[in-house]
Amino acid sequence: MRTDTPVTIHLKDYQPPAQAIRHVRLKVDLHPTATHITSDIDVEPKSQAPMVLHGEGLRLHAIAIDGKPLPPKAWTHEGGLLTINRVPDVPFRLHIVQSCNPQANTALSGLYLSNGIYCTQMEAEGFRRFAFFHDRPDVMATYDVRIEAPLSLPVLLSNGNPVRNGIMEGEGRHYAEWHDPHPKPSYLFALVAGDLASVHDSFTTMSGRKVCLGIYVEKGKEDRCAWAMESLKTSMRWDETAFGREYDLDVFNIVAVSDFNMGAMENKGLNVFNDKYILARPDTATDADHINIERIIAHEYFHNWTGNRITCRDWFQLCLKEGLTVFRDQEFTSDVRSRPVKRIEDVRTLRLRQFPEDQGPLAHPVRPASYIEINNFYTPTVYEKGAELCRMMQTLIGREAFRKAMDLYFQRHDGEAATVEDFVRCMADASGRDLTQFFRWYEQAGTPVVEVKTHHDDAKKTFDVEVTQAQAATPGQSDKLPLHLPLGLGLVGKDGRDLPLHLEGKGALNTPLIELTEARQVFRFTGVAERPVLSINRGFSAPVVLKSDATEQDRLFLMGHDSDGFNRWESAQGLARALFISAYEALAKGAALPSVSAFAAALGKTLDDDSADPAFKSLMLEFPTEAEIAALIGKEVNADHVREARRRIRAAIAKELLPPLETAFAATASAAAYTPDPASTGRRALRYAALSLIAAASPARGLTLATAELAHPDNMTAEMGALSAVLADVEAAPLLQRFLERHGEDPLLVDKWLLLSAQAPLPGAAERVDALTRHPLFTWTTPNRVYALIGGFSANLAAFHAADGAGYRLVADAIIRLNGINPQVAARMATGFRSWRQFDAPRRSAAEQEMRRILATESLSRDVFEIITRTLAA
Repeated sequence: MRTDTPVTIHLKDYQPPAQAIRHVRLKVDLHPTATHITSDIDVEPKSQAPMVLHGEGLRLHAIAIDGKPLPPKAWTHEGGLLTINRVPDVPFRLHIVQSCNPQANTALSGLYLSNGIYCTQMEAEGFRRFAFFHDRPDVMATYDVRIEAPLSLPVLLSNGNPVRNGIMEGEGRHYAEWHDPHPKPSYLFALVAGDLASVHDSFTTMSGRKVCLGIYVEKGKEDRCAWAMESLKTSMRWDETAFGREYDLDVFNIVAVSDFNMGAMENKGLNVFNDKYILARPDTATDADHINIERIIAHEYFHNWTGNRITCRDWFQLCLKEGLTVFRDQEFTSDVRSRPVKRIEDVRTLRLRQFPEDQGPLAHPVRPASYIEINNFYTPTVYEKGAELCRMMQTLIGREAFRKAMDLYFQRHDGEAATVEDFVRCMADASGRDLTQFFRWYEQAGTPVVEVKTHHDDAKKTFDVEVTQAQAATPGQSDKLPLHLPLGLGLVGKDGRDLPLHLEGKGALNTPLIELTEARQVFRFTGVAERPVLSINRGFSAPVVLKSDATEQDRLFLMGHDSDGFNRWESAQGLARALFISAYEALAKGAALPSVSAFAAALGKTLDDDSADPAFKSLMLEFPTEAEIAALIGKEVNADHVREARRRIRAAIAKELLPPLETAFAATASAAAYTPDPASTGRRALRYAALSLIAAASPARGLTLATAELAHPDNMTAEMGALSAVLADVEAAPLLQRFLERHGEDPLLVDKWLLLSAQAPLPGAAERVDALTRHPLFTWTTPNRVYALIGGFSANLAAFHAADGAGYRLVADAIIRLNGINPQVAARMATGFRSWRQFDAPRRSAAEQEMRRILATESLSRDVFEIITRTLAA
């Protein structure tokens, strides 16, 4: 049991570093258990304060200033800090020799050894596990690096440009030297060494410079890199066109590794990726995998400017690089694929991942005010909600002004560690808009609830839209101030066309947008002869929970006529939510289920619309998740009733749509060679969405079609689509076993098998998953395995929140075990408990018991301690 309380770090306590570091020379002598790192650091004092360097799990061998060794009394090393009591008041060179143990580093933070490959992960605070340093983002320096290693590790990579390499005579070793001319914080340092295969290409920038591109992977996987390379070049060209950002080094390298805590890392000139986001071939990667690879490569590449050239002053500003770069990668995907489809997918992700965080015990502002362990704040709020804030500013000031503001941001802050205030000031200065109130979005946690009431006056030909906003209290924030919300809207006439917008007091609206800045406002539109149907928050212009007085008929009308693709989909989702909640309430009362006929008929019209994008049709066939339904119910939730209500309503809808679903499934068959282009991925998305509903309507028919699909699949999308469609059928077990027999030698496909097994909505899930933790192919030290099996199980609502508490016990056991292996992964699994208070009393009691058992664990990490204590406290 943890007996001390970890220190809380507060934004208000920020102090600039006492010393600046201008240049760093590193010599890294690689060894599995004792890698020696020699640091020569050029220091520029800013005060007479002692020099305090971070360092954890390191052995200190030597320390000197300007060539003179420091006596032991001149420094102390305790509590993860190396303190040099007195330093010169003029620039000096600090020399340190230290060593670390890569082989023992199962936390995968710092320098670690995995499958014979040396790899680093320095963000957020991993550099201190590699060398003593000012391990904070506002200390930026240029780097020269020399790596020495056995000849059995032929590939030696670091940041920047290669300088030289060669053989070290008589030692069976060689070296490589790298120079990075761009100042960077320590979290962007990277080093990789191993016996790796590679593929190479080049890119010519808009100024005519040639950049050498390399992707390094485990041997035998070179044939899975083509899509990643193509995605990289597409990203580089798009950033030049969309934001005027040109790449600034001679080389850009990517390394794919199997053991990695995150998705990828944007180290300057040497991105390190979880290999699931690099490796793709039609028979091993689904359409979703290809799109994720394209997106994540773009995200990490875009960090070169929004994250690397301009970084964060401190970790509280994390959204400055992550939220902004997520926004940029969303825009990229919207441009290279379908903007309406991408917007729907992003909002689904936001609602699935970020809204529950905002509405639960782990709620925090986009820019947090405090933390215990910074790794716990790589959250959907920082990433996805942070992106929404950038999008809202673009909506408020316009695309042209937003581009000018971004240019100003790059001009003002290139080479600096900036703050959120710096970024928003550029938006205000470039546009002339006052964004003072808007800044509250960065400081207030929680999701605003916006309520809309409408009134049409036939005599006056006016249409009033009354809008109110409110926010519930969140941990540490009981009082909320009104936010600045941009709400896109349209008034849809009886013929399905948008009416002209004339706002009283402002005249004709050139931009179909109203701005809510008060707790309550009324917007009156004039010249409206007949009652229109209001389409509001078009494009999900503000990340809010919207409640309106729209009738069922209004929503059905918008499903078929709204010119805004997002709101067509949103109308369908709203109707589906109402059906699922009504069915949940009926189950509790033993009453009849609601009729689905009107909704099914409207969906049928969408399916029959030949002009509609197949990808859009597929999204219309995907209904709110069990987790979303449970969150809407909010209190005393019975997870079994949620699952049953959703299953029954979904089956009822599918039965009424069976003929058009069969038609869609047959019409989307194709013998053409696999390509991941938007048209082909959209066709396949519709095919397997239709198959999933066919299986809901008729399990036997669904199983027949899926079995035929799996007899001779020519791509992984077909395999996963067919398997996913019939997971709820007990007869699908042999199909899952066959999948494993066919793909058991491929680690990434084993992950897919584990995920499918964990998410199957069948009885006995906890026992099944517990048995899989002892399967020879499962390992606790590989994050991807844990995310697939334990993370996948946590997302299986009725299984994780089982009434007997078995799901909670399983995940708690996993967290306790992982705590001693990889605290970051353990903490991620702990977030699964965040919604525990919305369930009924027996489930709440069982969840609390398991969380308190976790807290009683000896040597509990800061990572897990913070998540569990916050979850229990709210």
